[in-house]
Order: sequence, then structure tokens, then C-alpha cells
Amino acid sequence: MIINFSVQNFGSIKDKQTLSFEADNSTHLEDYYVIPTNGLRLLKLGLIYGANASGKTTVLKALDFLRSIVLTPKEKKTDIFDFNPFLFDVVTPKQNSILSIDFIQNNIRYSYEVELNKNAIVNEELRFFNPNKAIVFKRTTNLEKQISEITFGSKIKVDKISEKTLESNTLWNNTVLGGFLKTNIEIKELKDAIDWFQNYLHTMISSNLSPDNLMDYGINISEIKKNTLIEILKKADFNISDFFITEEYFDYIPFFIGSSDLEFEHTLQGKKYNLPFDLESQGTQRYYGFAGILSKSIQESCFFLIDELDSSLHPDLFTHFLLSFLVNSKKSQIIATTHNREILNNKDIFRNDAIWITDKSEDCATELYSLADFDTSVIRDTSNIYNAYKIGKLGGVPNLGDYYIDTDNEKE
Repeated sequence: MIINFSVQNFGSIKDKQTLSFEADNSTHLEDYYVIPTNGLRLLKLGLIYGANASGKTTVLKALDFLRSIVLTPKEKKTDIFDFNPFLFDVVTPKQNSILSIDFIQNNIRYSYEVELNKNAIVNEELRFFNPNKAIVFKRTTNLEKQISEITFGSKIKVDKISEKTLESNTLWNNTVLGGFLKTNIEIKELKDAIDWFQNYLHTMISSNLSPDNLMDYGINISEIKKNTLIEILKKADFNISDFFITEEYFDYIPFFIGSSDLEFEHTLQGKKYNLPFDLESQGTQRYYGFAGILSKSIQESCFFLIDELDSSLHPDLFTHFLLSFLVNSKKSQIIATTHNREILNNKDIFRNDAIWITDKSEDCATELYSLADFDTSVIRDTSNIYNAYKIGKLGGVPNLGDYYIDTDNEKE
């Protein structure tokens, strides 16, 4: 599970911003939101709210980027990283970016940090708590020679041959974890970290989720029971009673399906009608993808990053999905961006520490904070949260001009 994630000098983020899944002292909705793990109380859900271009998606992209540099190491030393530092400044484009994450894997807490520029990993470190904090490895890069140097902690037993082999396979633009993927050696702590990035943390889900790209998000359709998906879709009020793939029934859905192979059965007033997937509403198509996410989150332990969760969904369906996740999942987590203001107006189903806001500072840099960071005098009750947001006390409100467009200066 994720404990916290920090990012600095990445995209619209200038100064260090931290997204934490540690619950505050509140016991509100404890049984649904909080998972006791390794002496910590970790939240299942985080929702990021804010104006357009305030940096909501950047937070998700940063975490997704960290996953990608771990699991897909560069093949050549000349390959550069696909990201930009904070550009609205004369200093930050020349400075390194820093990504760090604390997570739990196999009941052990790990702390991982990467410092990099567009050409190379400059510094990298993995620590673990077993039970006290100790170094797994430290990595530095000689930028002039383009050579990585790796030092293991005293509690990690690695023979010199394996250490040198790993060092030679870790290019200056590879993480050590990425280099380990290319090396035929055994180091338990590195394997644990790799397994967490590969099996628990899934790649970011964009707003165009569909059956054609479910596999891209790590959702193995063949492992999801058809009856589970039908049950989820029935409860979403689409009048869907069944679905078919190439006119055959399956207990399990085939390994891959395209939208052209899928038909939904709708039952209306006792009569059944079939409708090709491509003719279904965008909301129905998107929720079919969410049904796969929900099923996987219930059956396994996993973490999903979802951009624009509320896109094409009615507010009630948005809430229904989140509640279904909170009620049924055991050790899964979701972080999602949204423009749905209901999360600020319904304290009966949302915790303050699960709601995050992105705002822009005077230099257009993203600032990230949760509702739990505010004094209770600002958000004493449900109505005050929404009202405080509307009048700007919580930030994250777009600074809009009036409705009139001046065309007098246009050239004819």
C-alpha cells in the first residue's frame, strides 16, 4: 500500500508537494476508509479537486512517471526522459527533479527516492524498516563519465560479482530497480520493490477508458468473472441484464475483447433488446471499464490512478462507484482527479483527509493540500466546506474574468 508520495520540480509542481494516505485522528467512516497496516492507519481513497490547469493531473503523472522509469528502463545511454521540470522560473529548469514514495510490501515498509534530470538518474536510494530504518542501497552517478555507482547497506548481503554486474547493467539513465530487471541476480529487497511497482501500482487511467485499452491498465479481463461484471452493471441502473461476446456466453471474459465484439442485453418491461457496445452512451462505455477496475480492486490488492473520474458519469453514478469501492475492497487504493463538487458538500460519505485541493501560487506553481489541513473554524460542517470553497477560503477556485470578449482591436 502507498503511505505517501512526494514530488518536486516536475511539470507545474515547483516546490515539494506531498500526497499522504495516512489517516488523521478522525474516526469518521473508519470501517470503510481506513486500513490498519504495519502500525499505520492508511486510507483507501484520495480525491484531488481543483480548477483547470491547477496541477491535478500532474500529481498523477508524476507517480505514473516514477512507475515507468522503474519498470521500463532505457535501453541506450543517449535516451532522455520524457518530462519537464518547472519552466516558469529561471532557476528550476537547470535543477534536478525529485520523486519519493513510501510504501508497504510483504509487511515491510520501504522508502524510495529518485533525483534526476532529463538525461540521467543523479541520485537514488532505497531504505526499509525491519524493524528500524536501514539502507538497502544508495546510488550516485558520475555525470561526467556517465557511470553509476551503487553501495549496499550493511544489512543487505550481496556478493561483489553480483554488485558489479548490477552496477554495469544500471545505465546512467536507468534506476537501480530498472537495472535489476535486466540482471540475473537475486536480491530479495529489490525484488520486493519491483513486485510492488509491477503488481500493486497500475499505470494511470485516462478519461478515454474503454474495453479496447483495459489491458493497457493492467486489467486482465480473463481473470474477471462475467457474473461479477453483470452484477456491477445492474446496480449502476443501465437496465443491463447480460452481455455477449461474439454471440457466445462465457463464465469468464476472454483475454482480450474489442468494442466491436461486445453487445449488451437490456431488459425493459419484460422484453430483451441487444445493443452493440459502440451504440451505447459514453457513460455506459466508460462505466463498463470502471466495472473491470472495481472487480479487480475487490478481488486483489492494487492501486489505481484515475484521471477525471467523473468524466461522462452522472454525479450519483460517480458516488455509487466510490461507495462500491469503499464498501467492498479490502487493501486496494484509488487516487483520482475530479471536478465533482459533491465531494465538498457531502460529509456523510467523504472524509476531509481523503479530499485534496490543487491551487496555483502567484508564480503559477501547483500547491497541494487536503481539507484536513484547515482549521475547524473554516470547515466546521458540511455546508461550511462548500461555502468556504465558493468564497475562496480553500483555494482551488478559477480566477475567471467577465463574460464579455473585446473584439475592437482585431484586424479586419
